[in-house]
Amino acid sequence: MPCDVAKRQYCGGTWQGIISRLDYIQNMGFTAIWISPITAQLNETTALGEAYHGYWQQNIFALNSHFGAIGDLQALATALHARNMSLMVDVVVNHFGWAGNGGTLDSSKMYPFGDRTYYHPYCEITNQDYRSDQTAVEQCWLGDDIVSLPDIDTTAASVRQTYDQWIRSLVSVFGVDGLRIDTVRHVEKSFWSDFNAAAGVYTLGEVFDGDITYTCPYQEQLHGLLNYPLYYSLTKTFEDASSKTTLLAAAITTIQASCRDPTLLATFSENHDNPRFLSQRNDLNAQMNVIVFTILAGGIPIIYQGQEQGFSGGNDPANREALWDSGYSTKTPLYMLIASVNQIRNHEVFASPEYLTDSTSVIYTDDHHIALQKGNIVSLYSNEGSNGTSSNITLENTRFQGNQPIVEILTCRNSTTDSNGNLRVTVQEGLPQ
Repeated sequence: MPCDVAKRQYCGGTWQGIISRLDYIQNMGFTAIWISPITAQLNETTALGEAYHGYWQQNIFALNSHFGAIGDLQALATALHARNMSLMVDVVVNHFGWAGNGGTLDSSKMYPFGDRTYYHPYCEITNQDYRSDQTAVEQCWLGDDIVSLPDIDTTAASVRQTYDQWIRSLVSVFGVDGLRIDTVRHVEKSFWSDFNAAAGVYTLGEVFDGDITYTCPYQEQLHGLLNYPLYYSLTKTFEDASSKTTLLAAAITTIQASCRDPTLLATFSENHDNPRFLSQRNDLNAQMNVIVFTILAGGIPIIYQGQEQGFSGGNDPANREALWDSGYSTKTPLYMLIASVNQIRNHEVFASPEYLTDSTSVIYTDDHHIALQKGNIVSLYSNEGSNGTSSNITLENTRFQGNQPIVEILTCRNSTTDSNGNLRVTVQEGLPQ
């Protein structure tokens, strides 16, 4: 039977299951996977469902048996490494999970932080706190009266030492190549530098905020961040054909100038916390633009499972559809698009390693179109969607030479720049190029 995401329950999905589908993933051109938190979770079935997502942990030194055993996770890392692919594991530092109001916490159920003194006093974070009280954001609790998220006092030296030892062991024992770190802004910045060093691998922090001035400083402690400032501009631009691309162009330029290293930020348009694009705008051509942008606009591209199948779930939990219910078709338009565009990017990385550290330039904008150049790749996007009109656009300020032959990879059309290196492009039906 198909998984009913509204129940918020375990519905299959194991590390061995991922191993069995690595061909499906690698054939899209992916070189790494990001998996859910692996730690043991609270066992209760609550009014908010079960801890199938992995963010209600109760023992960081034990594995979530629903996903498999130690050998299964090690086998996944081994299988990935045999394909020259990498394993990124999601980890949670800020909190544990408790089935009840924070005032009822029995800390003895938590390991290794089994004493109430390891936790901040119970208080709830309010919407106003996010705007004006960073201390409350860091020390008060997430969650609600059904499932509260006991907030670890990460300022304590013993807590920091334990977490550093834990992450060092996790990376070593399971052959982990990178970490996605949950709820980073809910932990004081001073915690992250030592944790980052103890991990010894690439770290990608979630700072769930679109304000560039608030988000970018966290890159001083971690290698990379989920690029939420770009996410909000990207989705707003392409979810509404009346939006102007100048918003997206401004975000790209400001991020380039403000963040320590934009090439280490993760570009995305969907994830388990945000509604899928097609739930906001049911237009395949617009989705194609978003996916191509995600892969080619710069930074580290992340495609959320199911984008390749055209999943269209809205807010959590609707956006957490089970991939196996799709049948793993490799013939969907988006699967084939992702495979093609990843191939372009992977080829450029192989042929010109400096591509990864090259900055992204905005070389053209009008009300509905934006063109970027990174390395030798020029990409052109439209937010008009499938009802878009035919438009002729001349791209100037490229790095192309005069009279240089150019291939449009997605359609295999050939063209030539003019004597000044400018490229004339025809956009039809709002498709990316």
